[in-house]
Amino acid sequence: MGRNSLSNIKSVYFIGVGGIGMSALARYFLSRGCTVAGYDRTSTAITSELINEGIVIHFKDDESLIPDGFKDKNSTLVIYTPAVSSNNRELSWFRRNGFDIKKRAEVLGMLTRSLDGLCVAGTHGKTTTSSMLAHILNGMPEGCNAFLGGILKNYDSNLLISSKSRNVVIEADEFDRSFHYLKPLRTVITSIDADHLDIYGTYGNYVESFRKYTSLIKPGGSLVLNEMLTPWFKPQLRKGVKLYTYGVDNGDFHAYNIRIGNGELKFDLISPLGSIVDIELGVPILVNVENAVGAIALAQLSGATENVIREAMKSFMGCARRFDFRLKGEKVYLTDYAHHPVELKQCALSLRSLYAGRKVTAIFQPHLYSRTRDFYNEFAESLSHFDEVWLLNIYPAREEPIPGVTSQLIADNMKPGVCKGVISKDQVKKLVRSIKDDLQVLVTVGAGDIEDCADMITEILEEK
Repeated sequence: MGRNSLSNIKSVYFIGVGGIGMSALARYFLSRGCTVAGYDRTSTAITSELINEGIVIHFKDDESLIPDGFKDKNSTLVIYTPAVSSNNRELSWFRRNGFDIKKRAEVLGMLTRSLDGLCVAGTHGKTTTSSMLAHILNGMPEGCNAFLGGILKNYDSNLLISSKSRNVVIEADEFDRSFHYLKPLRTVITSIDADHLDIYGTYGNYVESFRKYTSLIKPGGSLVLNEMLTPWFKPQLRKGVKLYTYGVDNGDFHAYNIRIGNGELKFDLISPLGSIVDIELGVPILVNVENAVGAIALAQLSGATENVIREAMKSFMGCARRFDFRLKGEKVYLTDYAHHPVELKQCALSLRSLYAGRKVTAIFQPHLYSRTRDFYNEFAESLSHFDEVWLLNIYPAREEPIPGVTSQLIADNMKPGVCKGVISKDQVKKLVRSIKDDLQVLVTVGAGDIEDCADMITEILEEK
C-alpha cells in the first residue's frame, strides 16, 4: 500500500473513532467503499450512529479485539488521534507489526494535496466559520467536500461529500501542531489567543506555529487574516500568495450597518470581490457576524455568487453545541462548547445582550487540568460575567490529574457571590431540580461530557 496515497486503501482502523473529527474521516472512508472499524474508550451518541452505519466498534483497549480483517498491514491503514494515550495497547500492537499508521491530521493533509483545501485556523470560531463556509459552497452546483469539527444541523452531519467538487473545507487544528500537515489553497485565521500551552510551552511558540502554518499555503492561494491580528502578527507567505484582511468594522472584507431586532440580525458586507447588502444570519448572535465575514471571504475567493451566499447565511442552522438552543420560552436553555476564557466571555456577553434584564446561569465543566492550571484566573474573570455559576469537576480527556489543580481554583478567584458551588457531573440532575423554579436563562458549557446532561436538563425544565 502506498504510504502517501489514499487510492489503494481497502480497510481503515480508527483508534479514537468516536471523536468528532475522527468520525467524519471514518464516514468518508466508509462512503468510498472501505471496510471500517475502530476503538474508543466510551460509548457515545456518535459511536452508536457509526455502528448503525456499518462500522464495527469496541470499547476495550485490547489488541485481541481488533477484527481479523484489519490485521493485514498491506491493506489496512491505521488512523489515530493525538488525544489517545501513547500507551494505548492497540496502537502499540499496530506499531510493532509494521502497519501504516497516520494521525488524523496527516490524512487530512493528504486530501489537501490532491484537492483544493479551504482551511479555517484560529483559537476560536473554527467550527462555526468552517461550517458556514461549507454550507455556502454546498449551495453551488458542484457542492463541496467538508470535514467539520461539529455536527452541522442543516445536514445532521460533520461530513459533506461531493464527487464533482475540488474544494475540501477543513478545520486547521493547532493542537499538537496538527495543522502543519495541511497544504491549504486558501485559509482564514480567526484569532491567535494563548491555548494548548501544555504542548507549546510559551505563547511565543504558539504564535510561531501559526506563522509556520501560513508558509504552507500553496502558491496562487490566499490568506484571509482577522484584521485584529495585523498590527503584530506577521505571516510567512510564499511568493504568489495574496493577503486579505477581514473583520466586523475594518478589513478588506468587513461588515457594516449591523441591525439587531425582533430576533433577527442583518448586516451589509464590503468586499473587494463584490459588496452585498442585507445579509441575514440564520443564527442571530453578534459573534457570528465576524464568523460570517470570514466564511464569506473564502467563499467569494472560491467563486460563490451573491445569491448563493445570501441564501446560505439565512438558512444556516448552526452547529450542535455551538450556542445550541434546547428551549426558548419562559425558560431558556442552551448548550455551548466554549472551553477557553475568551469563548466563555463571548458566551456570557452574548446571552446578556440577547436576554437583557434576565438572570443568566451557567453550569461550566472545565476541560483539561493543564488548561485550568494555565488560565484559572482568566476563567474566573470570564465566568464572573454570568449572574451565577456552578462548576463541575475538571474533565480530564487525555490528561492525568495535576496536584492542586481543581475546579475550586477557578471558584476561589471569581467575583464574590457568583460561584454557587463545585459539584460532580452526577449531581447535575439534583441541582437542576433544586434551582428549576428560579432559573430564567441556563447554559451548560464545556468541551467535555457535560453534553450528556442536555436531554435530562431539557426534560426537567419542560416539566410542569
